[in-house]
Amino acid sequence: MVSRRSFLQTMAAGTAGAALGTSARSYAQIMGSNERVNFAVIGLNSRAYAHLSSLKANQANSRVAYVCDVESNILAKYAGAAEKNLGYAPKTEKDFRKVLASKDVDAITIATPDHWHAPMAIAGVQAGKHVYVEKPCSHNPAEGAMLVAAQKKTGKLVQQGSQQRSSPHTIEIVEKIHGGSIGRAYYAKAWYSNVRKSIGYGKPAPVPATLDWDLWQGPAPRQEYKDNVQPYNWHWFRTWGTGETLNNGTHEVDVCRWALGVDFPKKVTANGGRYHFKDDWQFYDTLVTSFAYDDKMIDWECKCCQGMKFYGRDRGSAIMGTEGTVVVDRDGYEIYDLNGRKTSEFIAKRDKTSSQDTIGADSMTDLHFANLIAGIRTGEALHAPVSIGYVAVTMLQLSNIAWEVGRELHLDSTDGKILNDSEAMKGWGREYEKGWAPHV
Repeated sequence: MVSRRSFLQTMAAGTAGAALGTSARSYAQIMGSNERVNFAVIGLNSRAYAHLSSLKANQANSRVAYVCDVESNILAKYAGAAEKNLGYAPKTEKDFRKVLASKDVDAITIATPDHWHAPMAIAGVQAGKHVYVEKPCSHNPAEGAMLVAAQKKTGKLVQQGSQQRSSPHTIEIVEKIHGGSIGRAYYAKAWYSNVRKSIGYGKPAPVPATLDWDLWQGPAPRQEYKDNVQPYNWHWFRTWGTGETLNNGTHEVDVCRWALGVDFPKKVTANGGRYHFKDDWQFYDTLVTSFAYDDKMIDWECKCCQGMKFYGRDRGSAIMGTEGTVVVDRDGYEIYDLNGRKTSEFIAKRDKTSSQDTIGADSMTDLHFANLIAGIRTGEALHAPVSIGYVAVTMLQLSNIAWEVGRELHLDSTDGKILNDSEAMKGWGREYEKGWAPHV
């Protein structure tokens, strides 16, 4: 494994070289419109398979140069799937730092656990790579702001995996809302329902021989390995995860914010708890959050372990205005008049439903990758640049903080920072393992 010091020296040299090159000729000349973008996919569980499928769908303009994971069996499985689907074998690597040092990589995709998203994305842009990072773009608000600053400083593109921003029917209905189709939109409700099972109580266990537990933890303070964390349940532990609010709420709250045309709210409240099971789960399974603006409001409701749907949907957004309501999800939208009578609808035509954000591809993800690739090759504007994507992420992280301290938070609506509450502001950042803290 390369040392942190030599890694940073390599990154500094690479960044300096890139800066000298771009001063001599434009980036468009370096990345010609007929050249393919070389990607490295990092973190190879779950959503990484959607990345693979979308890169295959966009293979006329992209190539997978590397696949990378800290767990050897997951790496081997994914590498096999990549070779089968792509028709060639990408290089395999355990340590993402070696991938960032490679001149064969133009862009990275990040589908790791949440605690790695911002530190890895920051390292990526500092190494001269463009980035596709799954939501949430950060583990905490300070990291999100840091990533936005790093992107601005380096000029590299960072697309957050809020793929509904690339959904044609969602773009269409948001434009209709902005055009007054339901009058003046002022209230939005987002929700998510699932029937997740208990994770039980974990027991200390030997680290599997296939797993580099130290590198898996990376920037997070070290903890002993337990048998109920990997490969998915880390979502429900604060050291690594961010709870259901950031796991799924990011998507729908982002749509609400987009439709209402708002950024950071003035106030946030959150109420809920771990009601359904008693186990190691450190977040709520049921939560109701409100974000208040001067003349608008967004509500987010999650039920991790109770599958009752709203409007017949297990996830979605309802946008309400002075003349009607729009209900939109990944499968289409419906428009209702002021009395709740449906006046029109659109059902998206696709081979597979995308109402669940699970393993596999959907057209939105394909389009979201196509948008990033076009941004790199031709300068097309990104649909979910991190400067936009991090706002909903930060709002929901503030929701987590409000839940933890048990009171309403008052915010600076220019940057989301908590006002006059030093205890709550402790949740703005986090502690890092020595030597692993990201810097801009």
